[in-house]
Amino acid sequence: METGYARLTVRFENPFWVGLYERGGGGTYEACRIVFGAEPRDQEVYSFLLEHWRHLRFSPSMEAEEPADRRVSPKRMQRRIKRELQNTGIGTKAQQALKLQQEQGKAAKKRRSREEREAEKDRRFALRREKQREKHKGH
Repeated sequence: METGYARLTVRFENPFWVGLYERGGGGTYEACRIVFGAEPRDQEVYSFLLEHWRHLRFSPSMEAEEPADRRVSPKRMQRRIKRELQNTGIGTKAQQALKLQQEQGKAAKKRRSREEREAEKDRRFALRREKQREKHKGH
């Protein structure tokens, strides 16, 4: 049976409150960064996720190791939870996923601007040729 997980971490990154939404399962990992602005309440975060779920832009899938399926003792689970709550930093896996998404966006923008620049160059060349033909006609 394949299981998945989702984790939302809301933290303050000066001057805004930012949420890092991580999801994974089946050997994949994806992350999404959400900027809230003012400090959001729990119900605001929940309603935001319900309303905007389809519009969230997740990073491309990354390979991730499968979590162990064995039972964990309650004390060990409490220790893990306490450690997670004390850890205020965003995981490096999430940072890598968001960086990959940013680099892909940057490459797409670069490709788009290059195409626009070449199209403008071709348009100017065609305009110049048309002008030359008009002059050549002697009108």
